[in-house]
Amino acid sequence: MPELPEVETMCRGISSIIGREIERVELPPCHCRPMTIEPSVSIINRRLRGRLIVAIQRRGKRVMLCLDDQSRLVIEPRMTGLVLLADPPDPDHLRLRIQFRPPSESPVNLPTESPTELLVWDRRGLGTIRWMDDSDYREKVDSRLGPDAMCVTIAELRQNLATSKRPIKVALLDQSAVAGIGNLYAAEILFLAGVDPRTRCDRLTKPQWERIHPAITLVLQDAINHEGSTLSDGTYRNALNDPGNYQNMHRVYDREHLACPRCENGVIRRIVQAQRATFFCPGCQRKSGRHPSVCS
Repeated sequence: MPELPEVETMCRGISSIIGREIERVELPPCHCRPMTIEPSVSIINRRLRGRLIVAIQRRGKRVMLCLDDQSRLVIEPRMTGLVLLADPPDPDHLRLRIQFRPPSESPVNLPTESPTELLVWDRRGLGTIRWMDDSDYREKVDSRLGPDAMCVTIAELRQNLATSKRPIKVALLDQSAVAGIGNLYAAEILFLAGVDPRTRCDRLTKPQWERIHPAITLVLQDAINHEGSTLSDGTYRNALNDPGNYQNMHRVYDREHLACPRCENGVIRRIVQAQRATFFCPGCQRKSGRHPSVCS
């Protein structure tokens, strides 16, 4: 956490800062574990002062503030990072403050209620903030990520994963193969597709790939529509510091010992793969073939 749906929700939530001119970038007082910020905040402040934000983009699990000189401020929330326009959950873990010129001083017409600042908050400090020029971004971020999970084709998916000997659940977490899917949504995708998460990629059949591919879009888009998942720790919040709602739609994730919502006899099981918890129904998620309850 956060994964693609949460990061997409963050991007949409801060879209109102497009067109704003940056006045100042500050490092708030924080006595917790420092997060990675490159270069230093003082250098970022010098480079960003007076720059206009021309777009908000997402690449995989990263929020990007695109500036009028083609540089980017790339924010990777990782485990507990948030990008906010509202007050943070607490002041103790506030990592960065970006202040904007007042709308009345802007060279373009902006609503008077436009946000005055953008905040980056991170409870555990595992996220990163990096300013990059265009060439750095393409070399260090874009070239290292696979196609985005929301637009990957089935041909790209099979080309990147079909020869792998890894279990499909583990392989879907590989950001160089497909960008944006994390542990939670990989479990939900494979449940919808009716595929056992322990199945090796190189043993998946064409019909299984043909179920996995649309399941990726269906699960992620549904999660975006519900503004992501806020789990029991309550960490993830949208840009206005409100919880997501997709946790109420989970079919298998964090539902160990509960009845399968699809087949009649299955009970959700929890296993560990690559040091991550995997939830699935051993009744209707199969290594080969398709259970009658799974849509073709």
